[in-house]
Formats: sequence, structure tokens, C-alpha cells
Amino acid sequence: MQLGIVTLFPAMFAAVTEYGISGRAVRSGLMNLELFNPRDYTTDKHRSVDDKPFGGGPGMLMKTEPLMASIAAARRAVETKHAAGADNSESKGTKVIYLSPQGKTLKQDSIIDLAQRESMVLLCGRYQGIDNRVLESEIDEEWSLGDFVISGGELAAMTLIDAMTRFQPGALGDEGSALEDSFSNGLLHSPEYTRPQSINGQGVPEVLLSGDHEAIRKWRLKQSLGATWLKRPDLLQAMSLENEQEELLEQFKQDYLRD
Repeated sequence: MQLGIVTLFPAMFAAVTEYGISGRAVRSGLMNLELFNPRDYTTDKHRSVDDKPFGGGPGMLMKTEPLMASIAAARRAVETKHAAGADNSESKGTKVIYLSPQGKTLKQDSIIDLAQRESMVLLCGRYQGIDNRVLESEIDEEWSLGDFVISGGELAAMTLIDAMTRFQPGALGDEGSALEDSFSNGLLHSPEYTRPQSINGQGVPEVLLSGDHEAIRKWRLKQSLGATWLKRPDLLQAMSLENEQEELLEQFKQDYLRD
């Protein structure tokens, strides 16, 4: 995957290029990140990257000219690298994604879809945002972490990159790990346990020590359904449960109410 990142704070992306699973994916060549700072495309002596909005009001906007130039440079670079590595030597078109609180909320299924793309440009907004004409002419998609505002798009972009990395072939030590994450099947993950077997008098559920794989599968599904019912009932409302899932959820509810 070829990624072009437009950001005023490129140093922040060391968090995904140097650490953890995403850092390993970058070092191994599964993902390539190139950073583009609008400040490098300024023409005034102060290297200004913000400007006042027409009509007045609080806050500033990202300065239009360096922003558009950096987006164009990022798109060219990403498409060139993608074309060089493609079997047919043609780019399929690189989407420019703006991380914005006005965008569609990222969900696990949208992460999976985005992770299949071979290239993209991520624009990290700052200040009060960007000129609407830039939005209309340069931005293909808007995505958001949720219904809240943070100071810039860098954290959102890093979150997206980290989530997409988990679905890059070869990025995880166990390819099945991403398929068992919370939300991958619409449910929250079941509880997990590791050594020691007893902590402050609390043991591990016996079924996990039994070696009975079918019993363990059912226990984990039951706990997953139960955790979703307790913590995120909205997810269950959007699902159509199979017979086994309905039976296990009912068992969990009875156990929970009894306890």
C-alpha cells in the first residue's frame, strides 16, 4: 500500500512508522508512507500555512495555495510509485481522503474495504479546516473517528493507518488475529486469560483448560454475545442472529441475571 500523508506535523507519524505492527509493516515494505508538509510549498518569507476566513469569525483556515500544492505533490508521488509496482504499470486512481469530523464514521467494515486499496492520500486538517472550494475540487472522501473534535487530523490518520495495517497480508504474526478482533463479526471480543492460572484467588474458566475445542468455541461465542449485549446493545439490534447465537445469548442473559 502506497500512502501519501499531507500534514503540518510530519514528525508525529513516527508513532506509526517506527513502532508496533505498523512500524514493522513499513520496515518490511508492506506499507510505504511519504510525508508532505504544506509549509514546504509556501512562497512567502514567513512560510505561512494559515489564513483568515472570509466573513470573519474565530479561528483560521489552512492556507489554500500550499495546501493544494502539497495535495497535488502527494497524489503524483503515490500514483507514480503505485504505477511502478503494478503489474500493468497503470495506476487505478488514488483517492484523497480528508480526516474530518464531518466525514462518515469509520467502522470495522469500512476499515477492511479501505485496507484493500493499493494507494491513497490522507489529508490531515488543522485550525478550523480547509476552504470549501478545496474540499469540492481536491477531496474524494471524508472520514471521521466519531462525533467529536480533535485538534488535527494526524491522530485520526494514524489511527486509520494502524487499523488498515492489521489487514495487510503478512503484517500480523497470526493471519487469523484480525478476523477475531472486536467488530470483525459484528460482535465484541470475548474475555481472554493468560498466566498465572490464579490471580488473587480468581481462576480461569474451566472450559478454557479443558482442551475441548468445540466447548471453547461455544463459550467464546457466548461470552462475545454477552459482552456485546452488556456494552454495545446497539450492535445486536443491527444484527440478525443465527439460532445458535440466539440460544447462547439467552443462556448468557439467564446466567447474568442469576448471578
